[in-house]
Amino acid sequence: MTASVFFGCTFIAFGPAISLFLFTIAREPLRVIFLIAGAFFWLVSLLLASLVWFISVRISNMDNEAQQKGLLIFGVVLSVLLQEVFRFAYYKLLKKANEGLLALSQEETMPISIRQLAYAFMTMAIILLHMFWGVVFFDACEKQCWWAVAAVVISHLTVSCLTFQNPEYVASLVPTYVILFLMGIWAFYSAGGSLRTLKLCLTCKDKDFLLANHRPR
Repeated sequence: MTASVFFGCTFIAFGPAISLFLFTIAREPLRVIFLIAGAFFWLVSLLLASLVWFISVRISNMDNEAQQKGLLIFGVVLSVLLQEVFRFAYYKLLKKANEGLLALSQEETMPISIRQLAYAFMTMAIILLHMFWGVVFFDACEKQCWWAVAAVVISHLTVSCLTFQNPEYVASLVPTYVILFLMGIWAFYSAGGSLRTLKLCLTCKDKDFLLANHRPR
């Protein structure tokens, strides 16, 4: 039973991310490098946010419940802002290293409670949202569309603040998945998708379309 719960929660939370890694990243060494570099920047941002929050808690009144709750909210907001700052720093680094990267590239009674299940679904949503935020954020930076950058930051803050509603997961999961759906559509179009390409993909004609457009004249 314990093993079933473990693997069930793991595949719910990390299944989409693992699938995307195996089918879109794992076969390309350069993409693996991008992934590791992006993860490093994200972890550094979390480390800095954790350090600031830890120091703030230590120098505050530990017995003041209201103050501690305020510090928790401050920590979440600071963490989100630092993640977005480091996302922008990562984008700038990739821009500067673009020529070198191109040179390397070869291509242009349930066994689990409802609350535990909701937490696993929230983890999956956050993972997918970070992917979508990254696509939209980088595209916005490339086009210097700063309102879109602001939208990413605001939606990131919104989703993070929604977790304060837990364990009332209906109040956090529903709006989170609405944001996930909207950001997924936005990321799809930012990545160059369209209704036409979506139709070709769903009808399994996308390969024929690509071959026809890349056939030697």
